[in-house]
Amino acid sequence: MYKTIEDDVLKKAAPAALKAEFLQHEFERLHTFCVLIYLASIAVWFAYDLILSFVGNQNFTWRSLVFIGVFTILIVVLLFTRSARKFQKLNLLFVFTIALGTRLLIEGVPEDHQPAWMLLAASTTLFTASVLPLSRWAFFAAQIITWAFLNPFYDTGIETQELKGVMALSYSTFICALTIYSFMTLRKAKLYNFIMSKLLLDQAYIDTLTEIPNRRSFMTQADKQLHAVPREPDHYLAMIDIDNFKKVNDVYGHDIGDEVLKRIAQNIKAVMGHFEYARLGGEEFAIYLAGVRREDVEALAGELCRVVREQPTQHPVTISIGLAQVLEDDTLNQALIKADAALYASKHTGKDRYTFHR
Repeated sequence: MYKTIEDDVLKKAAPAALKAEFLQHEFERLHTFCVLIYLASIAVWFAYDLILSFVGNQNFTWRSLVFIGVFTILIVVLLFTRSARKFQKLNLLFVFTIALGTRLLIEGVPEDHQPAWMLLAASTTLFTASVLPLSRWAFFAAQIITWAFLNPFYDTGIETQELKGVMALSYSTFICALTIYSFMTLRKAKLYNFIMSKLLLDQAYIDTLTEIPNRRSFMTQADKQLHAVPREPDHYLAMIDIDNFKKVNDVYGHDIGDEVLKRIAQNIKAVMGHFEYARLGGEEFAIYLAGVRREDVEALAGELCRVVREQPTQHPVTISIGLAQVLEDDTLNQALIKADAALYASKHTGKDRYTFHR
């Protein structure tokens, strides 16, 4: 089954919205790693500054202090950045600063040594970019910026016809191709793993017919709300049942019954979308309402009954609702039992109504 799902996923191109969600997920997961990479890059640049200042007989100048100040600001900005989209732009600014600072350092060493130092610096920058959670355009933009500043053939006196030039060109091509291949392969593998995880998670926690959360999801999320600290003032649990649903299936068939279930699920989503809701099974649904007053619960329950009752359709139905306040010492199962008892009361006092558990 896993292989079947995997083959199906690999055949389809991921939509732009899913790629954006993946990028945000990766950035949030690797935020600390990004900070460490930036700190390591600054440490490497500082080491270059010390080494090249010694090799080039340069002193530690005010220019170095300016770059260190800019690097510090970028690190602070990264610490407070939570958007993957903003990180893409921040990273380009970081690469620009690193590449420019390195180029200025290398210009101080003898001309014969400059190509080798530029290739070394370009390799470090590109390998660093290849492991960061970047979009494709941000990675290729980083490639362009890096080679624009650390081009070993620009103003270094090296010629491509010379042995040294041929070696530099070969190494540049190799590094460029290797980092692009590594980035694209790793990104593709991570993207498809994310899609597979999301798909399997959806199948485990989403009801396939109505496309709303299932019982497993509801029990997990509602229990989390129940034990939230500090707990919001009032919690209520609602049990919902479609009136005379068996008759709908018997008279019109299960296909129509499925359509009715989908319609009720969408009605619940429209009215109760701010709360935890789910299809528990069959024609039963549940809603966990946290942080609401009793009069608000009454208004929402009445509105849901009205929306279902008045919806224009060839196969109209109504619903019955049982409501129970979730007390401090209640478990989720106890709350469900109380709400189910209230639902039973709604069913036996006329249907198409809501009833509070006494």
